[in-house]
Amino acid sequence: MTRTKSGPPSPESVARANRQRVAFEEGQKAMADVEKQAAAVRSNMARLRALREAEETKMREAAPAAPVQKPKKKKPVSKAVS
Repeated sequence: MTRTKSGPPSPESVARANRQRVAFEEGQKAMADVEKQAAAVRSNMARLRALREAEETKMREAAPAAPVQKPKKKKPVSKAVS
């Protein structure tokens, strides 16, 4: 087995650890922003759906019921015998 160094960390490893920490924090902020936007989109969709359904209900109630028309019967055509 290899033993790890117990000395002070190198400047490169400190810089790498700092970059990883910053990237992790930025990733968390980005995910929180995405979740916030997704929640806003869902709430807007729900609001618009409710408006559309209310409008459809209003239009359905306001429109008179159209009478059902029966199909017209065709008159039989007499054949001319020559």
